[in-house]
Amino acid sequence: MALFKGAGVAIVTPMKENGDVHYEKLEELIDIQVKGGTDAIIITGTTGESSTMTEEEHVDVIRACVEFTKHRIPVIAGTGSNCTKTAIYLSQEAQKAGADGLLVVTPYYNKATQPGLIAHYTQIAQAVSLPIILYNVPGRTGCNLLPETVAYLYQHVENITGLKEATGNITQASKTMDLTDGRIDMYSGEDAVILPLLAIGALGVISVWSNVAPMDVHNLCQSFFDGDLETSRKLQRKGLALIDALFSEVSPIPVKKAMNLMGMEVGPLRAPLCEMSEAGAKKLEEVMKAYGLC
Repeated sequence: MALFKGAGVAIVTPMKENGDVHYEKLEELIDIQVKGGTDAIIITGTTGESSTMTEEEHVDVIRACVEFTKHRIPVIAGTGSNCTKTAIYLSQEAQKAGADGLLVVTPYYNKATQPGLIAHYTQIAQAVSLPIILYNVPGRTGCNLLPETVAYLYQHVENITGLKEATGNITQASKTMDLTDGRIDMYSGEDAVILPLLAIGALGVISVWSNVAPMDVHNLCQSFFDGDLETSRKLQRKGLALIDALFSEVSPIPVKKAMNLMGMEVGPLRAPLCEMSEAGAKKLEEVMKAYGLC
């Protein structure tokens, strides 16, 4: 059974002005998402700035998210690392914290080979019992998880059940679905192509867009599942300009800016990320006003 179907939010990690995690605000954001129809919370992912967290913070944030979500919807914890040992540790701690599943990004910087990726993911999966969603985002990691490798892992490692497909390459995604006989639980990692991936068999999205418009992203997916393709198409088209603005600078810079413009007060970014450029922020605000967000 899939971890979730529909719209999962790649939730931001709110920060205080001194850079500490703002746990009270995180609880507020989770409540907003649950009330907005979001189908799963994905914590400590790319959008959650996990790369600048200590291991202790990483685990504490996962634990807090599980507590705040109160089993209303699934919690999927990002536990990837460029070090297999660290990824195993974070995955085991996420399981102890009560997460429902794991999102494990490919190793970054060290550019593992495909056999290396198979060994990496197999070791992580054997160390836990939670279902694992592979996360392929070569634009950020410099490492592409090829369809043949995904298929091997899906077919040979019992608790590897899904893939966050963030290559932006529909052909690669289609080949992955074909090699897994359409059975892998695929989620779009690109908000601009949710509908195309649903059309080839994906179950939903792990979304940045959902941080600011959770109901629209949920409804885009649900209308597709209900057979209402026209509504799904309209919502995908409606979101395109906003999605473009949300990725006009390195994510999560724009989405945190957008949330602050909406009065959500999610705080600053952690270095080396910096505040959005003045020109970019102005354009983002214009797009948000046209969308109806501020």
